[in-house]
Amino acid sequence: MQNFEHAKRVSCGANSYSEMETRLQQALKKSDVDYCEVRFEDSRELVIQFQGKVLENVRNTGLYGGNVRALYKGGWGFASFNSLDDLESNITLACEQAKAAGAVVNEDFKLADVPVVTKDICPSWTLHPEAVSLNEKIRILEYYHKLMLSYENIPAAAIQYQERCTTLYFANSEGSFVKQEKLDFAGGFTANGRKGDISVSQIVGIGSSIGIDKLLGLDDKIKEMCERTQILLDAPSIKAGVYPVVCDPAHTGLFVHEAFGHLSEADSLYKSGGFLKTMPLGRELGKPILNIYDKGGVMTSRGGLLYDDEGVECHRAELVTKGVLTGRLHSRWSASKLAEEGAQPTGSARAINYGFPPIVRMRNTSIEPGESTFEDMIKDIKLGVYAVGAAGGQTNGEMFNFGAHYGIMIRDGKLAEYVRDVKLMGNVFTTMANIDMIGKETGSKNGPGGCGKGAQAPLPTSGECPHIRIQNVIVGGVK
Repeated sequence: MQNFEHAKRVSCGANSYSEMETRLQQALKKSDVDYCEVRFEDSRELVIQFQGKVLENVRNTGLYGGNVRALYKGGWGFASFNSLDDLESNITLACEQAKAAGAVVNEDFKLADVPVVTKDICPSWTLHPEAVSLNEKIRILEYYHKLMLSYENIPAAAIQYQERCTTLYFANSEGSFVKQEKLDFAGGFTANGRKGDISVSQIVGIGSSIGIDKLLGLDDKIKEMCERTQILLDAPSIKAGVYPVVCDPAHTGLFVHEAFGHLSEADSLYKSGGFLKTMPLGRELGKPILNIYDKGGVMTSRGGLLYDDEGVECHRAELVTKGVLTGRLHSRWSASKLAEEGAQPTGSARAINYGFPPIVRMRNTSIEPGESTFEDMIKDIKLGVYAVGAAGGQTNGEMFNFGAHYGIMIRDGKLAEYVRDVKLMGNVFTTMANIDMIGKETGSKNGPGGCGKGAQAPLPTSGECPHIRIQNVIVGGVK
């Protein structure tokens, strides 16, 4: 069992709050467009990587700079900079761009209204990463690395540790000013097993928006992963077919994020047009047991945030209620464009850093727990699959293809043998309609990497999901 030694307390300081508020608001008075905003970021990032049998990389980097976004007659301008000395000139540049675009668009357009806010936000840290020395972090990670390599048939192991600590300032021409202290912490521990011509990789993932304490006490999870790797090296590939499938919370999180969540991002729907017609509010997507939502305040997982990058408070967005599509994720722009639906900003406008404008992104996308136990889900399955873990995948419109870390066959209502190469595929709407049971308990989908959209990747996201049971799923494997 690992413990941190000599951790110091880190608190949020407010000494630069009023100075930055005055500077940004004074500069914004020089804008001469319909709307203008400034976002300024000071980020410190640490990456530690073990690869194979060695510590491969330790990297400290920083991001220090900001951007200006301006709107005029429906046309946007955007400029980024690396010094506050260039703030005023970039406000002028973004406004000039917006005017040029507005001359073409020439639209009587106004962003959706939101409250003017003045906030100084600092989470209650469980253990801030900057309270722990680099040597201490490496000591902990080296211990886990050696633990993985101590197992037979695991000749190589990988660890990806990453932390980003950010002080973010936001101000707009409406009078809002928000300062946020933010953290994105993620870790991935991968055992690479090999036996003859068979290779298997298994992973333990962790993440948080309020501390790195989840780095402690991973011994049992890593041991279980390494023991499972031994089993999977001798396990067969799953036989391709159509099965009832029970997804564990992590795989449920992958499904709801990739297959459904992106279809809820209203800016993409509005621009494509076709999917907006495919997904009208009120469409029945599943059985009455299905409820899907997205919210920001899950700080114990990645993707937790209280205000988005437009200075909008993060609201819980009800996306599917009792099987019916009831909402979407919105920025101020998309909410205005879809005002006829009664759309309101949900606090979902996010940017990966100051080099990009905010776009509509998920935060923590989740399925509400149901009433079923795991035993309920499997007891009447004669032949099925228990899909465990989120191994990534891809979507193309309505179609999806996702991998699980491994599977366990379900035979006559009981878990049976382990299987490899489990991939679920199909049509998202058909699959959602085939969800017939939802579990009571939830789990988080966390780990390294993140979500990609509009060249902004990897953006931290997560989900709190239960087990789900889906009928008639196409599962790829061997013929």
